[in-house]
Amino acid sequence: MYPRAFHYHRAGSLQEAVTMLSQLGDDAKLLAGGQSLIPLMKLRFANPAHLVDLNFVSGTSYIKEENGSLLFGPLTRHAEIENSALAAKIPILHDCAAGIADVQVRNRGTIGGSLAEADPSGDWAVVLMTLSTDVRCLGRNGQRTVALNSFIKDAYTTELAHDELVSEVTVKMPPKGSGGAYLAFKRAAPVYPTASAAVQLTMEGDTCKDAAIALGCVGLTAIKATDAEAALRGKAVTEKSVAAAVEAARTVADPQPDMRGSADYKRTLVGALVKRAIAAAVRRARGEQVEVNHLYA
Repeated sequence: MYPRAFHYHRAGSLQEAVTMLSQLGDDAKLLAGGQSLIPLMKLRFANPAHLVDLNFVSGTSYIKEENGSLLFGPLTRHAEIENSALAAKIPILHDCAAGIADVQVRNRGTIGGSLAEADPSGDWAVVLMTLSTDVRCLGRNGQRTVALNSFIKDAYTTELAHDELVSEVTVKMPPKGSGGAYLAFKRAAPVYPTASAAVQLTMEGDTCKDAAIALGCVGLTAIKATDAEAALRGKAVTEKSVAAAVEAARTVADPQPDMRGSADYKRTLVGALVKRAIAAAVRRARGEQVEVNHLYA
C-alpha cells in the first residue's frame, strides 16, 4: 500500500522546522530517519498532509561528552551510536544500538526520531529509562528540558507540543561500579521484539547499591519495574534476590496477546530476559568485558 498524498518541506534549521510546524498546523509531521513513520504512512495509520524533512539540517548528528554526560544530536543514527567509542562507555547503549533491526534501519533511524515517535515496540525508551536521561525540546518559546520518565506519555504520545521537536538527548554517565545490559527476544533481526528488558546496576562488592530495570513491548509504553528494582537494591545479588526481581518483573508486565505469542508466553520471556540481563550487568559492573546479543526464535 502507498501513503496518501502529502506536501514535502525541507527545513534548513531546527528553528525553521519549528516555524514550519507552527504554520502548517496539526496535519504536519517531522521526518527524521523515517523508520517508524514511513511504515505507518504506508499502512495509512499515519496520514500527514505535510512532511517537514530534518535530514538536511547541519549539526544535528553528533555524540559528545560534556560535564559528566553524553550528548546526542537528534539525528544521530543508530549505527553511529553502535560504532561510537564514547557511547561504548555506557555498554547498554551499544547493546541497544547494535541490536536495532538490520543494517539498513540502523543507518537511517535516529535516536531523536525514535523517542519522539514513542513507538511502544521501540528500543531506545526502554534502555534510556534505566539511565538518567533528559530530552531537550525546541519550540517557538525556546528550549526546555524534560526528564525521559515524563517525556513519553502513552503509545505514540509524548510531552512535545505540536510545534516542538527533540533538539538533543542527554544521558548522565553512571557512577563507578556500574554496568548494564539490554536484551530482546525476536523472531528475526528486522522485526520488533516480542519482549525486551534493560537492566542497569551499581555494585559495591557483591551488594547491589542501586538498580534500574525497564521492560519493553509488554505495555503501551516502556515499563519501569520498580518492585523488581527494590528486590535487588541494597541486597546481595544472589539466586534468591534475582528470582524475586524476575517474579516482580513478570508481575508488572502487561502484555497483549498477538501473533508473537500469548500474554503468559510474553511474561515468561520477560522473566528470562531480566535474569540474563542482571547476570550480564553484574559482570560488567565488575569490569568484565561481556558480549550481549539478542535472542532469536
